[in-house]
Amino acid sequence: MGYPPEIWTEDEGEASAWLVRGDSAPDVTYDSSGNRVRYLARGHSTGGIYGLYHWEFAGPESGPGAHFHKTLTESFYVLSGIVTIFDGNGWLKCHAGDFVHVPAGGYHGFRNQDGPASMLLHFAPGAPREPYFERLAREDLDAMSPQEYFDFMSEHDNYWAV
Repeated sequence: MGYPPEIWTEDEGEASAWLVRGDSAPDVTYDSSGNRVRYLARGHSTGGIYGLYHWEFAGPESGPGAHFHKTLTESFYVLSGIVTIFDGNGWLKCHAGDFVHVPAGGYHGFRNQDGPASMLLHFAPGAPREPYFERLAREDLDAMSPQEYFDFMSEHDNYWAV
């Protein structure tokens, strides 16, 4: 495999880096769990190449069950604590430094069964995951009709394991 086609076609570079400080406020806080998400690189900021998020589990067990995506890959890099990740075959206890990559179509899920934890969550290509995270934080999914729930999940490329 070689290098992909050029993204930058100019002869000179430019100053275009951005910084997200480690102590910046979360972009989303989930009232039900206390989980916090910081947007490190939004899909629209990377030209749709990827999205990167810092996910902090506050303590109470939370996280999605087994599901898959049709349009994107998802990767997890555990920073602290223990994140239990479904790899399509079973739930794995992942510790700081562990990395899990899930290609499109691969069943996966994640949760914090062992208290507070944090991870980097990477999506490629850079789909607009922010509206999904934000709506999950403000809305009771149990209050949705089955069709509303299906439509919301489909809009955000989430398909649950049967």
